[in-house]
Amino acid sequence: MLPSIVKIEGHCAIITINNPPANTWTVASLQQLQDCVLQLNAMPEVRALVLTGAGDKFFSAGADLKQFANGDKGHGATVAAAFGAAFEALSHFRGVSIAAINGYAMGGGLEVALACDIRIAEEQAQLALPEASVGLLPCAGGTQNLTALVGEGWATRMILCGERLTAAKALAIGLVEEVVASGSALSHALALAEKVTKQSPASVTACKRLIQAGRSMPRTQALPLEREWFVALFDTEDQQEGVNAFLEKRPANWRNV
Repeated sequence: MLPSIVKIEGHCAIITINNPPANTWTVASLQQLQDCVLQLNAMPEVRALVLTGAGDKFFSAGADLKQFANGDKGHGATVAAAFGAAFEALSHFRGVSIAAINGYAMGGGLEVALACDIRIAEEQAQLALPEASVGLLPCAGGTQNLTALVGEGWATRMILCGERLTAAKALAIGLVEEVVASGSALSHALALAEKVTKQSPASVTACKRLIQAGRSMPRTQALPLEREWFVALFDTEDQQEGVNAFLEKRPANWRNV
């Protein structure tokens, strides 16, 4: 059974981070997120995933710092492992994942958005990775995913200088793809998710993996892989269905889901 924070609408799953007042992450909620994504991967009808926060102030403020106050190294390791497993599972979701950032996205709250494919932020949102200001560091992909997205310069400013960005600045540097009016991030994310359903699920999964491969794989390896996977799609029913639907001017009936 899926967690209560998950709702399925058509071909899209909506996951709401729901831990008031600031939607902080716990080991239990991180495990729940990981389990949820794995279950959604096994549901062929789900082709997109939208992640948002409960309430109108916080998307997520990240980890609750109270749990680190006693300096328990073992607990720190447990939390770090839970963050890594959950957010990497989200990054590997076979469909398209969209973060609807409806408020403050701090620390692990920004890192979960970075694990998504696309980020839509409301105009009042603020984004930061402030871990170094409390003697910690972003351990859930922040140093790597932020750098891959915005480059070393802005990653350095945000992580080492502790800069907090407005939604407008985040858009300007490429940290988010769109800024929308307050209260509308979820509806915009769902509209974008609806566009995903027009695409071949097999093609989406292959393209997503190739895009992500560019972060760690030399172009000399990625370009031949691109051609290899292009040919591999001819083994799917969707290849003929997609081409013929276009030629016949009708919607495609995707089968390889």
